[in-house]
Amino acid sequence: MAAAVKEFDRREPESDPADWFSYFNEAELAAELGHCNRDLGRPNDGVTYATQSLGPTASGYVRSDFFVTMVLADSHLDNGDVGQACDVALRAIDIGESLKSARCGAYVDEFRTRLTGIGQTAESADFFDRVSTARLWTPQDAKRVPSRAGLHLS
Repeated sequence: MAAAVKEFDRREPESDPADWFSYFNEAELAAELGHCNRDLGRPNDGVTYATQSLGPTASGYVRSDFFVTMVLADSHLDNGDVGQACDVALRAIDIGESLKSARCGAYVDEFRTRLTGIGQTAESADFFDRVSTARLWTPQDAKRVPSRAGLHLS
């Protein structure tokens, strides 16, 4: 990850002919680092990078914002902060309602499975009530395309 950041810092977007890659800005890099840290079992770093990605330099791409917001929710859940995880996941589901993507459904399905595994809390019960009618929350829309959340590498 450090090498990727170093290479990113060396780029010169004004003189780079790779227009197809011009969308990849600070927010996109932070989102990728958030995903990596979540998958490596580093939820504090996952929260940090996902939050940076959603900050002032946010990509503005709804699909990207959905995924990184779910990464943020997963990272909060991994930190044991169920209330914050549910609040963030609710924002992500609101963002994702306009998207038609099996991968979006898979991220939500993975979060549901992990949240259910923790056991019922006041926060999770409220969350389940609030998302019960969301299109992305219905299991038939949550196709099984692994998001890699919770898959911690050793």
